[in-house]
Amino acid sequence: MRVALSKVEPRRDVARRTEVALRVTAVTLAWLVTMALLLGWSLATPGPAGGERYLAALVAILLPFVAAVIAVSNTQYRLGGVYVVLTLVMVIPALGMAGWS
Repeated sequence: MRVALSKVEPRRDVARRTEVALRVTAVTLAWLVTMALLLGWSLATPGPAGGERYLAALVAILLPFVAAVIAVSNTQYRLGGVYVVLTLVMVIPALGMAGWS
C-alpha cells in the first residue's frame, strides 16, 4: 500500500503545480490585456482623463496580488513571492496612472 501511495503522490503534486501555473498564467494574461485596453482607451478618448486611469491603477495592483494569493495558497511560495514583489513594484506606476505623483 505504501509503494502505491508513493507513486500516486508525485502525480498529484505535478497536477497541482500545473493547475496553479495555469491559474497564475491566466491571471497574468488578464492583467496584461486589461492594462493595455484601459490605458489605450484612456489615451484615445479626447479631453480630460476619466475613470479609466483609476481603474487601470487598481488593476495594476490588484491582479498581481490575486496571482500571489493563488500561488501561496497552493504552497508555491517562490512564485507567490515573485508576484508579491511585482505587486509592490507596480505601486509607483499605479500612482502615476492615477495622477498622484
